[in-house]
Amino acid sequence: MELISAASETSAVLASDGEDAVPLSPLSAKSLMGADAAFLVGSPASSRKTQRINPPKGPALIDLTGALEELPQARLRAPSAEPKSAVADPAAIHVIAHPAAIGISMLLAALVEKTTIRRSVVHVFEPASERGQKGLDELQQQTVAVLNFRKLKTDIFDAQLSFNMLARYGQEAVEPIEGVEQRIERNVASLLAAYPAIPMPSLRLVQAPVFHGHSFSLWIEFAENPGVEAIAAALQAAGIDVLPDDPPSNANIAGQSGLSAGAISIDSNQPRAAWIWAVSDNFRLAAENAVAVAVEFFG
Repeated sequence: MELISAASETSAVLASDGEDAVPLSPLSAKSLMGADAAFLVGSPASSRKTQRINPPKGPALIDLTGALEELPQARLRAPSAEPKSAVADPAAIHVIAHPAAIGISMLLAALVEKTTIRRSVVHVFEPASERGQKGLDELQQQTVAVLNFRKLKTDIFDAQLSFNMLARYGQEAVEPIEGVEQRIERNVASLLAAYPAIPMPSLRLVQAPVFHGHSFSLWIEFAENPGVEAIAAALQAAGIDVLPDDPPSNANIAGQSGLSAGAISIDSNQPRAAWIWAVSDNFRLAAENAVAVAVEFFG
């Protein structure tokens, strides 16, 4: 596998062991030739550049940045949330859905196999890593600054995130949280189009002061509540890890595949409804779905 950088000159990146430098080839039409698939994991600008210069017989593009989502030839993909009967178009640009949208769709698709869903409400707790390395660095700097009574760096969120929860970023934030929330909603709607029996959930995105991992709080009303054990069984049957005694957290899901769920309980004020807590490693879930798309076409 060749690593390619959108930078104009050859550069290098450290390997995971922190010892050896791995060379990055400059991005060009020539560097794309001969590849079966290209995973776009850089900036949105680099994804758009790759799409523009990709030669006619170039690789299939698998976009994890979401930058190519609006193109006519783009197809939103999430194999772990798609029906097994789904047939993919090998000629399309494959845009991997937002990892939060993948998680929500997986959970609802698992439950609708066993019961009827009337409506649902989902709170998504976003990690700083979804804003890239700069978001991680800003949360780290803010945490140190708060503890030492220093001025906070607010370039990314334009607000204090450390020891805080944000429903909205500041006006000067690099990317408004409303835009991220709207993308998740669009992606959920697209993925659930394959499941006509699932009503579109109401969704709220909250920026949490955590570095990695999505957390989800779902309230789901059923036509007839199947009960906690049946809900857990439906999730397990779909390959979701259920932890009834020790609810999962975004910290212990780090590096783990798929979804974990727990803290399932009946709503004491609405007996037809239940609460479900779930978590996922945002980077790993997106990466696994990207690899699954490539495997579909190239084994």
